[in-house]
Amino acid sequence: MTAPESAENIAPLHLASEPAPKKKPSRRDEIVTAAAQFFAERGYHDVGMRDVAEAVGIRGASLYNHFKSKEEILFEIALIVVRSSVDGYMTVLDEPGTPAERLAALSRGHVIHVASRRVEYRVVWTEVKALSTEHRRTVDDYMRYYQRRVRDVVMAGARKGEFKVVNPRRASVALMDMINGISGWFTPSMDCDELADDYIRFGIGGVLHYDGDMDDLCATATRMTDAMGFVAPRAS
Repeated sequence: MTAPESAENIAPLHLASEPAPKKKPSRRDEIVTAAAQFFAERGYHDVGMRDVAEAVGIRGASLYNHFKSKEEILFEIALIVVRSSVDGYMTVLDEPGTPAERLAALSRGHVIHVASRRVEYRVVWTEVKALSTEHRRTVDDYMRYYQRRVRDVVMAGARKGEFKVVNPRRASVALMDMINGISGWFTPSMDCDELADDYIRFGIGGVLHYDGDMDDLCATATRMTDAMGFVAPRAS
């Protein structure tokens, strides 16, 4: 995820009032999945609630038992991307390890998440502007928090001499932007493990100018993410 320029000195994330993620009814999952596919293919504004209802085999009026509006569905899709990132693989930043190891593990988790949720990522990056002010603020809070955490680790690595970067904030934005771009072209037939290793090399080695052993770094990142359950999907 990326953050706007104002994310530089942002305060810690304050989302205590946000409800904890709950296991959604299967019908609700179907609605979100169908809507995400439609929004990605046709654009948010060209899809109606009736289109989504027909895709999951329910009457248009029944759809409102699950979501009050199309915008609420879009918000749910956005939360799938941003909240599950912060609550999920981003926790590797709190694990033991050097800044390079923790960022490499984060990069691997991020690649896996984008590969697993590529449709939702495409929708968020193209349609997030359609969210209401309140919902957009919540999504932006997650994005800024994520970016701040990444930037802090980049700065720690720069202080230790692991990374050679002049502007840690811009470097962290570049790192995340590069991975998010995968959502535009990744297909399930691709080897996600290989892709994750490539992006660790591109990001940690290229953007952050880490000159350590990249093979060891990729292997360490794999061990860290595997241990936490963030395993790359198999190519199909």
